Amino acid sequence: QVQLVESGGGLVQAGGSLRLSCRASGRTFTSTAMAWFRQAPGKERECVASINWIGSGTYYPASVKGRFTISRDNAKNTVDLQMNSLKPEDTAIYYCAATASRYATTNMDDYNTWGQGTQVTVSS
Repeated sequence: QVQLVESGGGLVQAGGSLRLSCRASGRTFTSTAMAWFRQAPGKERECVASINWIGSGTYYPASVKGRFTISRDNAKNTVDLQMNSLKPEDTAIYYCAATASRYATTNMDDYNTWGQGTQVTVSS
């Protein structure tokens, strides 16, 4: 079983940057695709980045492409999300998630392990 703990959220002005980090524990992390999701008040949870088990494939929706970068370090059991040029609409709780598959997906139902979430607030 993989356990996930996020860190790095906070308050930032529009145009600023934040880096989120997710530390995983468990023997299966290196064979697990990972993703970052976010959920804003009154909205559905959405995938903002996903990465396959060896980091060779990534996905971003149009809303964050070019601004967000997901990366992983299997030796350190971490997956990070670098967020640049942040906008007020990026304000949400951000969750790290793991799927049992090696291959990244954007479907929330494919992810069976979730972190507790970290708040990101972008002021205008």
